[in-house]
Amino acid sequence: MVGTPGHAHGPYTLYDLDALPEEGRRYELADGWLHELPGDVWHDHAAEQLKTVLKDAARQADADVHIAGAPQDVTTPAGVRKPDVFAVGRDVARAALERRTRTYYGPDLILVAEVVTPRTVNEQIDRVRKVDEYAATGIPHYWLVDLEPRPTVTMLELEDGGYRVTGKVRAGETVAVGRPFAIEFDPSRLSEME
Repeated sequence: MVGTPGHAHGPYTLYDLDALPEEGRRYELADGWLHELPGDVWHDHAAEQLKTVLKDAARQADADVHIAGAPQDVTTPAGVRKPDVFAVGRDVARAALERRTRTYYGPDLILVAEVVTPRTVNEQIDRVRKVDEYAATGIPHYWLVDLEPRPTVTMLELEDGGYRVTGKVRAGETVAVGRPFAIEFDPSRLSEME
């Protein structure tokens, strides 16, 4: 947790989040509290690899989407999240670029993916809190990426206001989905070095 002048013990606001110094750390704002996001080489590498996989798949499917991720923000009922990877419609991305904003609204998202950092408070946030928040926001697809012991992608799809697991694919197998657009890859790609 970070102390901010005048708010040493919270609650914090979007203005406090924006006022944090650029020190290479990333934070989310949820329910008035700042949460530092984990950042390690393997987590960040997997997120970048997944962005590349999704960009390639979107291009091949001729999908009208834009693939992004942290440091861009997404608003949810709890506050501001920084998903590792997400997809929005190309028109939504254009409008954000024209407005020069880094914030997307939850209902505009098509897919969100979080790379889980095990044995941290963020693991609970990704597996529980964000499942509820993203469902409440109406994001149709949520993926959880586990890197240990080998990369695994768990795919959840929104149904009747909540997520249900539609697939769990481990390294050596193939993620093959048709929604939100055609995507096919082996999760082992997320831990490969180029």
